[in-house]
Amino acid sequence: MNFKTLISAAVLSTALFASNAYATNVTVSDAWARASAGMAKAGAAFMTLTSTAAHDHTLVSASSDISDRVELHTHTMVDGVMQMRQVEGGINVPAGATVMLAPGGLHIMFLGLHAPLKEGTTFDLTLTFDSGRSTTTQVKVLSVGAMGAMGAMGHSGHTAPMGDMPHAPAGDMPHGH
Repeated sequence: MNFKTLISAAVLSTALFASNAYATNVTVSDAWARASAGMAKAGAAFMTLTSTAAHDHTLVSASSDISDRVELHTHTMVDGVMQMRQVEGGINVPAGATVMLAPGGLHIMFLGLHAPLKEGTTFDLTLTFDSGRSTTTQVKVLSVGAMGAMGAMGHSGHTAPMGDMPHAPAGDMPHGH
């Protein structure tokens, strides 16, 4: 390797290392869904997104092979009636913040389920962020009336991960804006 090539390699590695100093991290934890009621063709998943990032990120899409479509959704009040709507532009995950996807608020919606969601099973869900980086997490299916992963597991207010459910880091996601 000649001196010019060595210097170029050193400059490139330094630039890559420096960009990682500005990288972000979003962790997915406590991912769960309710079991399907009857032959329902829709379902939802909930979870906690925790950022240790220096920059905001946006969850722009989600995918899974359990349904025809997967959308980011929220509930909004329109003329005194609670309605579910697709989130335009994604779900913001502010730097250093925690965003809860929970019943009655933000959630991942599965439309055209291929089979009912059965209590006690799990499925994979891939989340894609504005940086283009994706992470796949396992979603545990709880009972039809479940209100949250921690409550269903007998925890009272503590935030440790559910059972052996893995945390799914979205990795060192470079800021994509």
